Amino acid sequence: MEAIQTSKLTKHYDGFEAVKGIDLSIGQHRLCSLLGPNGAGKTTTINMLCCLLKPTAGSARIMGHDVTRAAFEVKKLIGVSPQETAISERLNCLENLYLVGRIHNLSPAQIKKRTWELLEIMGLIGREKDRVRNFSGGMKRRLSIAMALIHDPPVIFLDEPTLGLDPQARRVMWQHISQLKKGKTILLTTHYMEEADSLSDEIAIIDEGRIVAAGTPGQLKRNLQDATSAMLITGENITPEVIAALRTEYTKVEEIDGGLRVSHRDLDFREITERLYALGVTISSATLEQPSLEDVFLQITGKEYRD
Repeated sequence: MEAIQTSKLTKHYDGFEAVKGIDLSIGQHRLCSLLGPNGAGKTTTINMLCCLLKPTAGSARIMGHDVTRAAFEVKKLIGVSPQETAISERLNCLENLYLVGRIHNLSPAQIKKRTWELLEIMGLIGREKDRVRNFSGGMKRRLSIAMALIHDPPVIFLDEPTLGLDPQARRVMWQHISQLKKGKTILLTTHYMEEADSLSDEIAIIDEGRIVAAGTPGQLKRNLQDATSAMLITGENITPEVIAALRTEYTKVEEIDGGLRVSHRDLDFREITERLYALGVTISSATLEQPSLEDVFLQITGKEYRD
């Protein structure tokens, strides 16, 4: 059984199609990123899967339960950390977690045990009695995720979990999310390419309400049509004759400070190093650059990625 399954999932608002027939299939214990620019339909999709919005057409199931016909059962199985954190800033960590635990009908003993586990996981030990209004943005995000996990759900939705965080706080959050991947299915929305690439088992790229590509990060890059790899090389004896010889074999050969940048489709690391040795070059360093998710997005959509 798939943890999350949608078929032709669609949402209209007064004639505007926010989500246009999305098909998703996410296995259990996988982290899938829904990657796309703002306004692409990510949050609308999450809201339908969390039973907050009724689909206009199509269907969605969470652990086999239909989100429209079995919303009560679905809500038992999911934890949600929304884009706008739903935290009471007048309360402290312990009080926020206790409140959500009681909403999920946990006993005080269960809440206490789970609370201290989550405070440890999310790096909030020592701040558990501080008022949330005094927390940084990153700490509020971590508490929001802990609140989503208090009842130990098998499926977690993280809607833009690092939105508005500085780069250092974002990387700290990535570490915490990575710890959560064991034993959970996570659907994460983001418009950060590096975030999706770093965290995901699978990625679905959404643009203008449609899934335009899906697969593992590696598959998406490998399947990029006309993808060009590049290799950065530094060394000795890189003469004009060497450069001329390389230009007869490879698409693009550029001189850079102290070396070369060679670009070609399906560039083979061993082949080019052996060729350089044969030409008399002593290689000091060689680094292979692969196509990025941004390259994938650009080719699929035909436009620059936008926030």
